Amino acid sequence: MEKRGVNEPSGVKALVVDDEPTTRLLVKRLLRDLGWKAFEEAKDGKEAVQKLQAEPFDLLVLDWNMPEMTGLDLLKAVRADDNLKDLPVLVVTGEAKKSVVLEAMEAGASYYVVKPISPQAFQDAIAEVFKNR
Repeated sequence: MEKRGVNEPSGVKALVVDDEPTTRLLVKRLLRDLGWKAFEEAKDGKEAVQKLQAEPFDLLVLDWNMPEMTGLDLLKAVRADDNLKDLPVLVVTGEAKKSVVLEAMEAGASYYVVKPISPQAFQDAIAEVFKNR
């Protein structure tokens, strides 16, 4: 996969995964505000895995608590797949417990943001995700 950075948002594609349509819409709007133009969405981890295996993405934004396949299970699946293991993953969730944040980071999350998120917090999170890429 070609490495592209946050400074070239028009050339990158994000997959937004959340079981709540309103949250998917909000995240896509925040990405649009940062200049991103290409996104797909999935309502759960199972659908996300299918999309991730079908086409390349430059960023995965996922919720932690979802039916069918949790954010943790999706994150572990991504990190175990040789084709996806380097994909930046931003966790956006209502789970603020320190143990959950640590679990996400240990599983390979690139960054973690707790809902509700402000546009500035989201922009900072995206910058952190792509800082070393």
